[in-house]
Formats: sequence, structure tokens, C-alpha cells
Amino acid sequence: MNVISTYLQEVTQVIQQLPQDTIEAIIDAFAQARDEGRTIFLMGNGGSGSTASHMANDLIKNTIQPGKPRLRVIALTDNMPIILAIANDWDYSRIFVEQLIPLARPGDLLVGLSGSGNSPNVLKAMDWARENGLRTIGLTGRDGGQLKDKADLSLIVPTQSMAQIEDVHLMLGHIIYLGLLER
Repeated sequence: MNVISTYLQEVTQVIQQLPQDTIEAIIDAFAQARDEGRTIFLMGNGGSGSTASHMANDLIKNTIQPGKPRLRVIALTDNMPIILAIANDWDYSRIFVEQLIPLARPGDLLVGLSGSGNSPNVLKAMDWARENGLRTIGLTGRDGGQLKDKADLSLIVPTQSMAQIEDVHLMLGHIIYLGLLER
């Protein structure tokens, strides 16, 4: 078997193991945030940061429907000057929480993406969010890391492969916005 067929078979098996009830609950949380005029914040590092940015783009643009409120979405990964200033002047672990402090309100939704579930900056923001009345969702992989226990809703992609975890997280972003079109 070559790398192509092996990878496709493995990622197909991972996708088939995803808990559809958890995905439904995540879509419901996004729909509730939309309907209540809440802000949805997305965050992650590296590939997960790229996915957070991509999800924000899709959620803002692709969920526009007549008669429905538009989603309020901010990818905390997208303001590089503030990220760099916080990381340089204080600490990289504070890059997300320091953005949330002036922007987030109780009832808003924070989504953390972390393949390992152990990114200190994501975990710090999740702790702050819970202490300040935000709803939280964790998209992670492997064994879920610490993120699985810090989020109100957690979806763990059941594989050790970071590439496959990132593939599935990107796919979940598409499923979420498509699911919102039905709600």
C-alpha cells in the first residue's frame, strides 16, 4: 500500500469514529450564540491557528441567510501586531487571554483548537473564559490533553496523527457552518 491509499484509509477510519451527537451539540452552541447575538472567538497555534482563521472566514461569509442574524466571529489568531506585542512584552501564553479581556462578555463562545490539547495559551484562555461566564468548546486530538476537561463541550479526534487531527478540525469547521444553515 502506498502513502496515498494508507493516509486516505486512516483518515476515513478516524472520521467514522467521530461522535455525531457531540458535533450536533457544537452546532447547537454556535446557533445559540448566533441567535443571542453573542460573539464567537476562535483560537489555536500553528495549523490550528490557520484553521481558526479559516473557520472565522467561513462562518462569517457562508452563513448569511435572509431573516437570520449574522454571526459575530473573531479569530484571535488574526491580529499579528497585538499577538507579537503581548508575546514580546509579557508572555506567549497570554496572547489569547489578553485579547479576550477587553472583548469578551458573559455568554459569548470561545472555541479552542489544539491537536495535543495542551497548548498553554489556549488553556489559559479557556480558564479565563470559564471564570468569566463564557461557554467553551475544545477541538482536540490524541487523548484530548488538558483541553478536554477545560471545555464545556469537547470533541477529540481519535488519532495520534497531527496531520489527520488538523484535517478533521478543518472538516468540522465546514460541517459547523453547513449545520448552521439548517438552524
